[in-house]
Amino acid sequence: MIEDKNKYIVNIKDKNQILNARKLLDKIEKVIKSYTVCSTDFLDPYEIRISKSILNRFPEISYKEEGLIKNSERKIILIYPDYMSFEDVKADLCPLSIKGRFENLNHKDFLGAIMSLRIRREKIGDILIHKDETQIIIKNDIKDYLLYNLKTVGKEKVYIEEIRQEDLKLPEEVYEDKKVSLSSLRLDVVMSNSYDLSRNESLEIIKLNKVKVNWQPISKSFFEVKEGDLISVRGYGRSKIISLDGINKKNKFRATVRIYK
Repeated sequence: MIEDKNKYIVNIKDKNQILNARKLLDKIEKVIKSYTVCSTDFLDPYEIRISKSILNRFPEISYKEEGLIKNSERKIILIYPDYMSFEDVKADLCPLSIKGRFENLNHKDFLGAIMSLRIRREKIGDILIHKDETQIIIKNDIKDYLLYNLKTVGKEKVYIEEIRQEDLKLPEEVYEDKKVSLSSLRLDVVMSNSYDLSRNESLEIIKLNKVKVNWQPISKSFFEVKEGDLISVRGYGRSKIISLDGINKKNKFRATVRIYK
């Protein structure tokens, strides 16, 4: 038994992450008690960082991350007794291919179609969109249900089948690099310049909890971003601070922002 689970989550402020941490502690306890293998649902990089900070406090277990593809964004964590071999622990994940006429469909369309089947986001890993197909990575426990029930995406009829892990391929990134001048590195200032928003619009979006920096929810407009930060704004997409290029004559920060399409 893990005594006083609260001490492992005392520094976590996000209510959703507290819930995830409690679930993780239950899985750790099961591994220690039953000498079995447990896996989390899919986690984003921010959730993985929090999870690893907890997992590293238990020397009697080992763990590994798995997303089925190199540089995967969303991964599960497999937790197992420390005496087990890394290679013996297999991920309970499944890659699927979706084909059809969907030239005008995007990531949100595919995610929405899957979640409309009452499948939780945590069961879905990376969605890899290509010209001729879209590949998705899911937990095994929803495979049969999804294969049977996913018939359309948007208004388009689709065909779905299981594929091999080696058939997975990373999509080509589509983006535009934009040179901007920033009065400060505050989040609201960077958003306004990146997404062509007014300052008030940026402030309102942040206040509505629609913004993440490096996958971490941010609700303070004065949060200061830095080079390399990935900003995600619900309804507007993603951008990344590629470089900070010094100060111009008007004493503003020069920066290169990458806007992902």
